[in-house]
Amino acid sequence: MSDFALVLLLLALALTVLAWLAGPWLRVQWRRSRVRRQPFPPEWREVLRQRMPGFRALPADLQLQLKKHAQVLLAEVPFIGCNGLVVSTEMRVLVAAQAALLLLNRRGASFRNLRQVLLYPDPFIVDRAVPNGLGLMDDTRRVLSGESWQQGQVILSWPDVLAGAAVPDDGHNVVIHEFAHQLDQETGSANGAPFVAGRGARQRWATTMQAEFEALKQRLAQGEPGLIDAYGATDPAEFFAVTSELFFERPQALASAHPLLFRELAGCYRTNPLSWR
Repeated sequence: MSDFALVLLLLALALTVLAWLAGPWLRVQWRRSRVRRQPFPPEWREVLRQRMPGFRALPADLQLQLKKHAQVLLAEVPFIGCNGLVVSTEMRVLVAAQAALLLLNRRGASFRNLRQVLLYPDPFIVDRAVPNGLGLMDDTRRVLSGESWQQGQVILSWPDVLAGAAVPDDGHNVVIHEFAHQLDQETGSANGAPFVAGRGARQRWATTMQAEFEALKQRLAQGEPGLIDAYGATDPAEFFAVTSELFFERPQALASAHPLLFRELAGCYRTNPLSWR
């Protein structure tokens, strides 16, 4: 076999391997492109009109992006009712539309690990064993409005989903909070460090977020009031989720009180909610 023929054979083999490796990804992208080409159903638009006033504040191009991201989510992710809750179209659309806020300006983006959304008719009770500081574990019972699991489940209380959509400027939104955890968990266990492109950008993110997290803990220790909810001081993952709620719901207040934090979140989410209102 000549050298030229050997090169052609090796090239053909490499292309075959690449096609085999890219096959699943290409099929997903093709399926999603079909979903995005479909019109947004009128009954879904009515859900957003009635239940999500913040949707109307978005610029027209972002409204279109949000609808397309929501369509993909609804086509790919099953919604499961718990404790007797029957999941309706309204429930699915309202969760997907709020989650899609986190994907704006990310072409072809999705929540990579998301496998299912579980909806409860009320806040749900979770029993956990937590360390008590004495080398032992104590059983605790907590009432939650939402949770995000690294295995790809998001658990939500439907009344809290409704409340978060109905009041878009109070800084509290359980869907934004739990789906921020999903983005965080794409790089492993939730640690407040979602993927940020570029080594320098990642270093700046880590420095800013750590400084802001420590400042929150210091403020709480001194009993001083502030914008960021005390729950954000639980750990860096909760700090990221809590400040994500503020970023989308109270951007002016966050930008004024914590400009460097706002800058990092704007870079992470690739959007600027200051321009929406």
